[in-house]
Amino acid sequence: MKILLAVDGSPFTQKMLAYLTTHPELFGPHNQFMVFTAVAALPPRARAAVGHEVAHGYYEEEAAKVAGPVLAYLASHGIRPEVTHQVGPAGELIAKAATEGNFDLVLMGSHGHGALGNLVLGSVATQVLAHCQVPVLLVR
Repeated sequence: MKILLAVDGSPFTQKMLAYLTTHPELFGPHNQFMVFTAVAALPPRARAAVGHEVAHGYYEEEAAKVAGPVLAYLASHGIRPEVTHQVGPAGELIAKAATEGNFDLVLMGSHGHGALGNLVLGSVATQVLAHCQVPVLLVR
């Protein structure tokens, strides 16, 4: 199975990873994994002021801050995923990456680091469910 792991470094990402590693019969190393992080875009004026190279470096750093601990945790459980990140609105990017990458499943936490969360589900999770054409497993 080809699985997209949408991560943002929140406590719900940690819960999702714990769920994944405690169910090796479903999510063991025999699957193909991609760790995906969406980085919020800098405001246009800030991007223009700092320049393309500085903005690109900032995006790389922010993605690495999130992905680094995830990769270490997965490696300790024998899982060696691919890693990618994109810049923009998380919900849309996750749904698009899952569909275009021909993934079999998206696995993500039910809430994240969004500025304004919904009461039942996080706003990113709600967007992914609305736009994704791939099955989504939310871990609460």
